[in-house]
Amino acid sequence: MKPIIKIDNLSKMYRLGVIGTGTLSHDLNRWWHKVRGKEDPYLKIGEANVSGDKSDSGYVWALKDINLEVMPGEVLGIIGKNGAGKSTLLKILSRVTGPTTGSISYRGRMGSLLEVGTGFHPELTGRENIFLNGAILGMTKTEISRKFDEIVDFAGVERYIDTPVKRYSSGMKVRLGFAVAAHLEPEILVVDEVLAVGDAEFQKKAIGKMQDVSTKDGRTILFVSHNMAAVKSLCTRGVLLSNGQVEFSGKIEETIHKYIDGVEDINNIYYRSFEKGNEYQINELKLHSIGVRSVDKAFGKPIVQDEEMVFEITFDKNVPDDIVTNLRFKDKNGEYLFVSNSFNKVSNTNKQGLITHKLFVQKNFLNSESFSVDLMFIKAKKSILLINDVLFFTVQPKKNTVGSWMGKTKGPLTPDFKWYVETGN
Repeated sequence: MKPIIKIDNLSKMYRLGVIGTGTLSHDLNRWWHKVRGKEDPYLKIGEANVSGDKSDSGYVWALKDINLEVMPGEVLGIIGKNGAGKSTLLKILSRVTGPTTGSISYRGRMGSLLEVGTGFHPELTGRENIFLNGAILGMTKTEISRKFDEIVDFAGVERYIDTPVKRYSSGMKVRLGFAVAAHLEPEILVVDEVLAVGDAEFQKKAIGKMQDVSTKDGRTILFVSHNMAAVKSLCTRGVLLSNGQVEFSGKIEETIHKYIDGVEDINNIYYRSFEKGNEYQINELKLHSIGVRSVDKAFGKPIVQDEEMVFEITFDKNVPDDIVTNLRFKDKNGEYLFVSNSFNKVSNTNKQGLITHKLFVQKNFLNSESFSVDLMFIKAKKSILLINDVLFFTVQPKKNTVGSWMGKTKGPLTPDFKWYVETGN
């Protein structure tokens, strides 16, 4: 069987700090080498894509020598740290940008959902954008009309379908964008982390739809996500990118383990602030920060197993309605362990303004392992904002007294239950 996607020695280089090719002398030098059939002289200057390092050359490889084959009907999960090159690879596949060197060949139509609003004209209505996207995919008006009602129903935007897309919320754009990409029957479906913008109900619905189009229709899916549980449940094979290169390719379980082993020591996120942007601002609230620490320590300090922990979520509340804060805890493999929320546990729920919700976790409840946390806000029993993997933290083992160590307790949780002894006397 021939691969549906074949990537040969693909590389992408960017010039740092400026937009365009650079100076006139660089352009002339490139042209002079090109007419003589020689390689671009500036390709040799490029450095590895390590976002934390300072570059002296002004060039960086976002991708370097990528070789990959994807078979028809395969669901490929592409994972890696931020800046690894995942989104760049999908943009090249979707022809949003071109490669610097190398080539990509694929068979069939490709539908992609890369960023909020990708492929939509903001001045056109939702209806007009559906027909525009279908036409770009080569579908006739009759074919699109046959799928139209199904797309609108899946996206849940029937009331706004004749409203310009520029007036849609980010969640509405994502829902409609995914519905268009999934229902217009492309042979290849490319989905980036943009699904994280949607609420929990829609994420579940989208994952289910991707499973259907893969197993029932035999379509090929390329899926990028930081949600390891979603990747594991959906994908059959995985590719791990690191600094623009393929670090590992194989079974999805092995790929996830490689990724987790590489990030659990260096990628801890104990505190995040969102003060500067409007990334997580909706009508009901604006998220300011979230963090985890030991009760007696500052954020960023090591958390030890026998210390009580506190999770602090600070946000501006713009409505008098009760907003419930929900934290979902996952182990290092992305499997859900337990959920805790503020429902009926906090007072003054009708107050507006700056609010801080605190969750206290008793000492010795979490084992000495790595964990991640999803944050969800709920109003009237419906999710209004979901952020997957908002925190990633490691619990350090506690110090044991001499003679008491019997090996690490199995499992991610070590709850201190009460035991009683009854005798026959």
